Amino acid sequence: MLSVETGAASRLKAESRPCRLTGLGRLAAGLVAGTLLAGSAMAQEKVITAVMHSGLRVTDPVITTAHIVRNHAYMIYDVLIAVDENFTPRPQMADWTISDDKLTYTFTLRDGLKFHDGAPVTAEDAVASLKRWGQKDSGGQLIFDVTDSLTAADDKTLVWQLKEPYAPLIETLAKMSALPPFIMPASVAATPVSESIKSFIGSGPFRFVESEFQPGVSVTYEKFADYVPRDEPSSWMAGGKKVYVDKVKWVTMPDAQTAVNALSSGEIDYMEQVPVDLLPLLEGNEDVVSELRDPLGYQTMGRMNFLYPPFDNVKVRKAAMMAISQEQVLATLIGNPDYYKICGALFGCGTPLADETGAESLISGGNIEEAKKLLAESGYDGTPVVLMQPTDVPAISAQPVVAAQALRDAGFTVDLQPMDWQTLVTRRASQSKPSEGGWNLFFTNWAVPEIASPLINPMLNGRGSAAWFGWPTDEKLEALRKEFIAAGSAEEQVEVAKKIQAHAMDVVNYIPLGQYLTPQGRSVKLVDMIPSPVPVFWNMKKED
Repeated sequence: MLSVETGAASRLKAESRPCRLTGLGRLAAGLVAGTLLAGSAMAQEKVITAVMHSGLRVTDPVITTAHIVRNHAYMIYDVLIAVDENFTPRPQMADWTISDDKLTYTFTLRDGLKFHDGAPVTAEDAVASLKRWGQKDSGGQLIFDVTDSLTAADDKTLVWQLKEPYAPLIETLAKMSALPPFIMPASVAATPVSESIKSFIGSGPFRFVESEFQPGVSVTYEKFADYVPRDEPSSWMAGGKKVYVDKVKWVTMPDAQTAVNALSSGEIDYMEQVPVDLLPLLEGNEDVVSELRDPLGYQTMGRMNFLYPPFDNVKVRKAAMMAISQEQVLATLIGNPDYYKICGALFGCGTPLADETGAESLISGGNIEEAKKLLAESGYDGTPVVLMQPTDVPAISAQPVVAAQALRDAGFTVDLQPMDWQTLVTRRASQSKPSEGGWNLFFTNWAVPEIASPLINPMLNGRGSAAWFGWPTDEKLEALRKEFIAAGSAEEQVEVAKKIQAHAMDVVNYIPLGQYLTPQGRSVKLVDMIPSPVPVFWNMKKED
C-alpha cells in the first residue's frame, strides 16, 4: 500500500477525540456493537466491519455508475476478463481467442464456476448479462454497434461475431468500473434496463445476505464456500480472489468524525474515505494505518441536464462553467493543497491523453464578469437551476455549495436541494422536468482510471437518451469517438483525444473540477489489502 508520507500527509499520527453519536450514527454504532457481541459468541468467526463512502440502497450495477453499487457488485459477481495493476486484461471467468480476421472472439468459461444457489454458470448466462450491459455502458454500446451476433455455442463457450474489427473489445470488457460487465444468471439478466433487478444471485467470492440488508444502513456479505479462485496472485481486479474471512459487514456512519473515532477505538476495521481535515485524529494511534489507495486519485466534476432549460442552451452552459473556479471548489472540498491538483483535462492529468484545452477559465480561477456577459447574451430568463446536494458524503457535499454561490454571483437563480447521496443517485436517472422531480445539475467524482479514455469515460457519450445522466445528443462527439477507435497508432489516438477535449469543453459536455487524493484508514489487523482503485475484500486477512 502507498502510505501517506509527504507534506501535510506526514502528520498523520495525533490522538483522536471522542465524539457524541447522533441519529444514524447511533444506529450504526448499535450495529457495530451487535457485530462485536456476535463475534464474542463465535470467537472463531472472522468479520471485517467497514464504513464505506456511502450507504448502499441501489443494488443493480447496470442501471447506475455509483461507486458504492460497483463495490457491492464486485463482492457478489464476477467478470469474464479483469484488468491487473499494469492495466493488462487477464482471464477471470474465461479465456479467449481471436480469429485472424479480428471478427470472431471465442470465450471459454473455466471449470468450477457456480452461482450462489448452486447452479452452474453457463455461456447463456454470460450472453444474457453482456447484452443487458451493452444497452447501458458507453463502451458496450460501441461494441454492439458492430456486433453481428453474440451466442452460446455450448454450455461453456460463447462466440462474439463482429461485422467489422473493434480493436478495444477486450480492453472494454476488462475495465474495472463504469460499468464492468458483471455476469448474472440469465433469468436475472433478462430484467429490462429500465427496471432494477430483484434477485442478487452471483458467482463471486462473497454471497449477499439479503435477510440482513437494511438499505442505506447495513449490508452483510458471507464467504461463498464453493467459489473456486484462479491460481494466479491477486492483482487489482485480476488473479485469484481468495477469501480469508467469514463475513464482511458494511455499516453506514454519515458523520465522518464518528466513523474516524470508531476506527480509532477499534469498533470498525476499515474506513474507505477519511477526510483530509480529520487525519490528525488518527495521529499517534499505532493500531491504525492511514494510506492512499491510488496516486492518481479522483476527478471531481459537474454534470448538467441537456434536456431542459436552462442548460439546453450552450451559452448558458458556458456561462455556468465560466463562473466556477477549480481552486475554490478544491480548497473548500479538500483544504490541504498537498491533496489536490488543478487540472482541466477531461481524461485526467497524469494520463497519456491529458490535455487542458478549453479549461482555461476553470484553472485560472473563473471569470464572473465574463459569465454575466455570456448569461445576458444567452437570453436566460431566470429559470431556477435545480442543483442537487448530497449531504451525507463528504467527498461530494462541498461542490454544490461552492457552485451555487458562483452561479448566483453570475446571475443565475439557484434552487439548492439537499438530499442523501443514494436519493440523488436514484433521482439523477429521472428524465422528468426539474419542476416535477427532475434536476438541472449535480456533482460527482470518478477515479481517474475510469475516465482516462473516450471509450470508457461515461460522460463522453452523445447518444441522447442512451447516454449517461444528462443525456446530450452530440453527433460530432460520437464521430470523434469512432475516429479514436479507428486510429492506427497511439500518437494518432492522442491527436483525436485532443479534438475530443476541445469539442467537449466547447459544448460543455461536463465541467471538470480538478483532481484530489482521499486517504483510507484501516486497522493494523487488516493485512494484504490489495492496493487497487476499487476497494475489495478478497485476499485480505484479519489477524488476531
